[in-house]
Amino acid sequence: MGDEQTVIAPAVGLTAVLLVAIATLGIGSVGMRISRTTSDFYVASRAVSPRWNASAIGGEYLSAASFLGVAGLVLVGGVDMLWFPVGYTAGYLVLLALVAAPLRRSGAYTLPDFAEQRLESAVVRTAASVLVAGIGVLYLLPQLQGAGLALRLVTGAPPWAGSALVAVVVVLNVLAGGMRSITFVQAFQYWLKLTAIAVPVVFLLLAWRADGMPDPVAAAEPEARETFSVTLSEDVVVGSEVATTIGVDGTDVDLAAGGSLTLDAGTRVTVPAGVPVPHADPLPQTDGRAWALPLSSGRDHPLYVTYSLLLALFFGTMGLPHVLVRFYTNPDGRAARRTTLVVIGLLGLFYLFPPVYGALGRIYTPDLLLSDRADAVVLALPGRLLGDPWGDLVGGLVVAGAFAAFLSTSSGLVVSVAGVVSQDLLGRRRRDAHPAGRNQAVRRFRAAAVLAVAVPFLLSLASYRVGLADTVGLAFALAASTFCPLLVLGIWWPRLTAAGAIAGLAAGGGLASAAVTVTMLAGPPNGWPGALLAQPAAWTVPVAFLVMVTVSLATASSRPRHVGRTMIRLHAPEGVALSARAAASAAPSGASAAPSGETVAADRTPAP
Repeated sequence: MGDEQTVIAPAVGLTAVLLVAIATLGIGSVGMRISRTTSDFYVASRAVSPRWNASAIGGEYLSAASFLGVAGLVLVGGVDMLWFPVGYTAGYLVLLALVAAPLRRSGAYTLPDFAEQRLESAVVRTAASVLVAGIGVLYLLPQLQGAGLALRLVTGAPPWAGSALVAVVVVLNVLAGGMRSITFVQAFQYWLKLTAIAVPVVFLLLAWRADGMPDPVAAAEPEARETFSVTLSEDVVVGSEVATTIGVDGTDVDLAAGGSLTLDAGTRVTVPAGVPVPHADPLPQTDGRAWALPLSSGRDHPLYVTYSLLLALFFGTMGLPHVLVRFYTNPDGRAARRTTLVVIGLLGLFYLFPPVYGALGRIYTPDLLLSDRADAVVLALPGRLLGDPWGDLVGGLVVAGAFAAFLSTSSGLVVSVAGVVSQDLLGRRRRDAHPAGRNQAVRRFRAAAVLAVAVPFLLSLASYRVGLADTVGLAFALAASTFCPLLVLGIWWPRLTAAGAIAGLAAGGGLASAAVTVTMLAGPPNGWPGALLAQPAAWTVPVAFLVMVTVSLATASSRPRHVGRTMIRLHAPEGVALSARAAASAAPSGASAAPSGETVAADRTPAP
């Protein structure tokens, strides 16, 4: 749904989008000129410094859900939604404590690499590859749909245009230089996003103060500060906690307290100044007091939903393929730990600002609740509070940051998914021992990159009922229910078997995928079933752990033959781990699955 009016002057918005796209391609071309080997494409030759890598991780991790979605959630649900940025950041503490250094020492390049190396099973590798592709597509969807929403709001273009623009720019960058290219791009885009989210806050707060500092929780329902009209682009049910009167195609319609009204697509809704603004279903009904209090967002079973969300965010971070692939680019385990510490600081700094947009949006953009476009609050606020030309100029900066978010996260996701698809679906890396095979590996990577963008782009053209941050939350739940137990048990519990890992991945992944599918296609039902499906991590993660442990104990005789050597590689100091890796490389063929990531790292053959 949306308004016919753009949030800033279309020329300014289009200029901002094009400048970001040009800067992205220009910086990526630097990576193209220095990407000479297969290792450059996959892991940037494992030579990225912690500070540079942390900026790149911040660039790809701060997605549409962070730049737009968090503010939209705060606008809708109030302080309860602050758990999203807390969880997004705190997840790196878990990653730091349990995974970062051992995973880098493993020598793997991707999660399937690690799974095969640790469990010496091609079946586990295949299962992990399917999950990486699924999580990547699920995470890419909100990036592309967010781009469509943003470009429509700033230029009036159809939603598919923004998705197509992001898809094209990302593909060009990834095809040009792989990981080496997007490292430069994502580091630049983090600082652009931080500037674009932080600088406008100064102007917005000054304008809010000049306006007398109205209280966002003063009214039971947000009130229209001036008369506005919205043309609905799809059918919607609206409701209100208090009695209100709105115009529907020129006719006044009374909406009783607690009542609802069904409106068809194309309906022109007018809300007079000073009148409470109704909200679109399924947005929670939140009066001013509930908006400002924890566990009062209007959702069913808020305590369960909150703890399940935190579990998904804390433990899902370690299972996000585009996050983990960055740690393989560090020189060693110590650098991986330092990178994680810097990332926590960069994320904490960024997340200070989106809640400010959400709070101001309750005062100045309540129409977004009616049109179910709360994710657009960051884009809409500068034009509402600042007069010309400042509204357009500041709005253009925000638009630039939003598109940097879409591009950087999409780039990381495409690289991670393309790496897995090129190795496990389009060909196996063990066939790339000769120079011609290595050239083929890069060609397969490029073909997989196109495929990794094309599938979510086509899916993004279909609308669904979940907001940007909620969709990303579902991806976190799926990651937490699959890769979290695989990594934690694989790194810290030597008794894990291939059968146990496969059973746990199937149980956690199957249950989480079913919950995600129902929520995405039909929306969660009411009551406990809806809460359990909308936030499944609280029950799917324990189930996955329990199944992996139980089946592993029952199949103890099938433990990997060389698990002791693998555990030394994961946990010993760097020098000892390197010696163990050298011994593994010298082992007879078939004795153990060699860490295929090191094969890539050692490859110095020029790329085509």
